[in-house]
Amino acid sequence: MLLVVTYSREARQTLRTMCGTYDETVVRRFGRAALFAETELGAFLALRLRAKHAGDVQVERTSPWNEFRDAPERVRNAADAYESRASASTPYAKFRAGTGHPETDAMRDAEL
Repeated sequence: MLLVVTYSREARQTLRTMCGTYDETVVRRFGRAALFAETELGAFLALRLRAKHAGDVQVERTSPWNEFRDAPERVRNAADAYESRASASTPYAKFRAGTGHPETDAMRDAEL
């Protein structure tokens, strides 16, 4: 997919117009941003936005995230365990004490 992010009022207006006109190409809309299908039409629309608004438009290629392929098992297990905790107000640092779950700082510095 193509992620299109707009940074000016004019670029956002053009994006809204495009999304309304080419809704079959728009996968999802987020106000200032939209995901376009990775098709020639999606590329054409993204390039039109860049040509019209230059630096006020950022385009990135994205790919769907598969949590089972892309996230380590220890991170998935920690997330599941934390969301199943007995008290919803327990912070993660306190929850993970004495367990094998990864530390927040270690996860922050580790790339997927």
